[in-house]
Amino acid sequence: MKIDPHRFRIKPGDTVRLHKLPTEIEPFFDSKKSYKKLLSDHVDQLSALQQLLYASNRHAILLIFQAMDAAGKDGVIKHVMSGVNPQGCQVFSFKHPSALEQQHDFLWRTTRNLPERGRIGIFNRSYYEEVLITRVHPDILTSEALPDPPPDNPHDMGAFWDTRYRSINDLEHHLTLNGTRIIKFFLHLSKDEQRKRFLARIDDPAKNWKFSTADIEERGFWDQYQAAYEACLDATSTAEAPWYVVPADNKHNARLIVSQIILDTLTALDMNYPRTDHARRAALLEIRKQLLA
Repeated sequence: MKIDPHRFRIKPGDTVRLHKLPTEIEPFFDSKKSYKKLLSDHVDQLSALQQLLYASNRHAILLIFQAMDAAGKDGVIKHVMSGVNPQGCQVFSFKHPSALEQQHDFLWRTTRNLPERGRIGIFNRSYYEEVLITRVHPDILTSEALPDPPPDNPHDMGAFWDTRYRSINDLEHHLTLNGTRIIKFFLHLSKDEQRKRFLARIDDPAKNWKFSTADIEERGFWDQYQAAYEACLDATSTAEAPWYVVPADNKHNARLIVSQIILDTLTALDMNYPRTDHARRAALLEIRKQLLA
């Protein structure tokens, strides 16, 4: 069965209701062997396209991954990008902002890590944390030294969030105009599947390091996070920088969907290897004669 990326894309103007979107769908593979073959094919194609991206040096790719804890962001990045030349790919994970970062605007710490032309940048979490975790925990905003503090009542903060959404959309529009293609993935995990993965991390000593007490604390805000994601997806999925809601209960399926979306985006770019003009060709032939002499 062919993977159709449009099936998972949030169109501008859509009203997202996550409880109506599936966290698991029919697999695109018949067996573990066929999954490995499909993923390997995708990885090989991505490797070739990444080399072309680097050689053409006209575009950059920014991949943004957002999700609830244990949704598999690290695994998707590891497996899907396994064949990409490390020199042409950069991965940044954004945790709680530092004191220095809090002295700048909320986009500063991520924009300084944007990929240059010819490269793929990956944000494991991103500036979207500033309209997600800060929306669920608005007290975080008090440490950002904002010139105009938001209202104390969370119900009166609609205009504040709208301003941040506008800043994000303006940034992504600017980046698109200047050659950066942005693909945003929300790995859509069910609450029950998260519970199973948390238990697996506790039961397997080799996975204990993956589990934090903060994870279970944040799980208590599940409904608030779902609402925050819905508002974010509604406001910031644009034609030029779309969100894709990827069913994530099946890790293998999620990796195939993500890799196909990246492949389609790269393939659609107008990329060519640099052409050699007559003067350059003549110079190369002269060097060839010297090497053969």
